[in-house]
Amino acid sequence: MNALRGYSAQQVRDAEAPHLAAGEPLMARAAAALAAVCEELLTDQGLRLAHSRVLMLIGGGNNGGDALFAAAHLAKARVTVELVRTSSRVHEEGLAAALAAGSAMITDAPAKLAARAKSADLIVDGILGTGTSPDPRLRGDARELVAAIAPMVEERSGSPAVVAVDIPSGIHPDTGAVPDPAAVLHADVTVTFGGAKAGLLLEPARGFVGELRVHEIGLAADLEKLTPLVVIPGASSTE
Repeated sequence: MNALRGYSAQQVRDAEAPHLAAGEPLMARAAAALAAVCEELLTDQGLRLAHSRVLMLIGGGNNGGDALFAAAHLAKARVTVELVRTSSRVHEEGLAAALAAGSAMITDAPAKLAARAKSADLIVDGILGTGTSPDPRLRGDARELVAAIAPMVEERSGSPAVVAVDIPSGIHPDTGAVPDPAAVLHADVTVTFGGAKAGLLLEPARGFVGELRVHEIGLAADLEKLTPLVVIPGASSTE
């Protein structure tokens, strides 16, 4: 019987460590998987990539880096990609790649960004990942922006679709806690890497995850040696 296993953020980091030490391109693999999902969702809407627009919300962690390198993939495929920094610190190599490929940096106020998000074909949430603090709620400019976009996401019919990178920003990766639901975007698809994070399988976070897609980036054998925090018999994810 299939079972969906959910691991702690620390377990996933422990599984990644030897691969990162060996110089394996885990971020590149994650970014390629994310870009492929974005392209699929755009074409499923009947859009040509060259006629579509993606708004990417970029945080300062590794999932922000995943999003930036995915932005480079999409821009090379002639998608119009707009980047919104939600942190003063971002993955500089990923940012350089995204800009060099033709992505554009947008610096409007939150209200204008919310309007821009409404007219996008796809929104990518790459703000916070599994390296968050015990209280995962968004703060400052990031919270203001997401709180402005969230009502539009709730009311929409059709596009824009929302893709969460690794986890929807604002949920706890281990417990599934959602301390500030007004500032969390409901994802249509959550693309997570290596193994499912336990919090993605637990309420109330599960209600924000949408379709869960777990993409293997080389960690399967390492995670199989660990005892997951959550096991859901008879369930599976899309890979």
